Amino acid sequence: MRKWIPLTAICVGAFMLLVDASIVNTALPEMSEDLHSGFTALQWVVDVYALTLAALLMAFGSLGDRLGHRRLYLAGLAVFGAASLACALAPDAGP
Repeated sequence: MRKWIPLTAICVGAFMLLVDASIVNTALPEMSEDLHSGFTALQWVVDVYALTLAALLMAFGSLGDRLGHRRLYLAGLAVFGAASLACALAPDAGP
């Protein structure tokens, strides 16, 4: 049973990543209306998400080599989940 734990953790992370990206892309028109923002401004949400992910991927891969992959992955999964929740509860698009 213990051999399935790493696979489950990786699947949960991949699921969260795919759900986050697809939900944001699908909901952009409604978000634009509800947050009183232009569609172009909200498209930056997707762009910044992808840019941040790409920029941090290599840095945290190297950091994982030093601190331990499991510890860093679980910490990143927790931060990612908390950030997704904070974005979901945001009252507007920000400044």
